[in-house]
Amino acid sequence: MQTEELLFFDPMPQALPLYQALREHVAAACPDLRVKVSKTQISFYHRRLFAMVSLPLRRRRGWPPCCLVVTFGLGRRAESPRILQAIEPYPGRWTHHLVIGTVEEIDDELMAWAREAYNFAAAKR
Repeated sequence: MQTEELLFFDPMPQALPLYQALREHVAAACPDLRVKVSKTQISFYHRRLFAMVSLPLRRRRGWPPCCLVVTFGLGRRAESPRILQAIEPYPGRWTHHLVIGTVEEIDDELMAWAREAYNFAAAKR
């Protein structure tokens, strides 16, 4: 893990173990993972951006006290009660946002979306 990734969690250090677990799962599922850290998010790339992690700027009622916002792009709208928002910024390109608050939420469903996002981004021209 990069120093920048660790520093990203200075405002909310209790979220770091959750991120570490997510990053390990994504790295295992998505070969040649590259990570880029910015002020507001940590981006996951292969050839192109396929997923992002951020700290919640505003907490909604019902969210866990410690959580991460996970964003990923697909070529379709994924339907699940876990998805907080799905928007289509370009035809055939859907951006999905969800919140995870426990390591157990890094499950088969989430990892299937991560692999799909990885493959979708790799196939874009």
